[in-house]
Amino acid sequence: MINENKIRQIYKSNREQGFQLLVECFQEPIYYYIRRLVVLHEDAEDVLQEVFIQVYRHWEQFRCESSLSTWIYRIATNESLRLLNSRKRRETVSTEDIQENLISSLKASDYVDYENELAVKFQEAILRLPEKQRLIFNLRYYDELDYEEIARILDGKADTLKVNYHYAKEKIKEYILNN
Repeated sequence: MINENKIRQIYKSNREQGFQLLVECFQEPIYYYIRRLVVLHEDAEDVLQEVFIQVYRHWEQFRCESSLSTWIYRIATNESLRLLNSRKRRETVSTEDIQENLISSLKASDYVDYENELAVKFQEAILRLPEKQRLIFNLRYYDELDYEEIARILDGKADTLKVNYHYAKEKIKEYILNN
């Protein structure tokens, strides 16, 4: 379990040491969160690096109104979406084309065990979700965050997120059963 207060205390007394501890604690969960959104390892590494650069640069602006993890997840979400949106603008493609691109990237990567056909269908179904539902599903299902924390990360309402999560699960089930 990450002791956020300890990180803050160390950071106040020794910025470099505190930042190193922060990276050690958050690097792996944030990497996998980003990876589920952008799919490719190289993209996930780039976004992860940008996330920690933003955290380092803006530490003084962190007001402790939410947990440190919520703040970092929010930065990771914004940076991941920035990458996906820049692809969309650069390539002038539709959202559906981006989804197909992500699925192709998924199939070309080592992210999923292709011996397990159900795992592949599951990942494909997640990538076919609308962006907001995909974010909510990943945060709830993989990162096991409660709806209140997801609401703080995505700047939404917990009840709305519950509905979106329910619809996401239904779409995933439907995709798996029909493909």
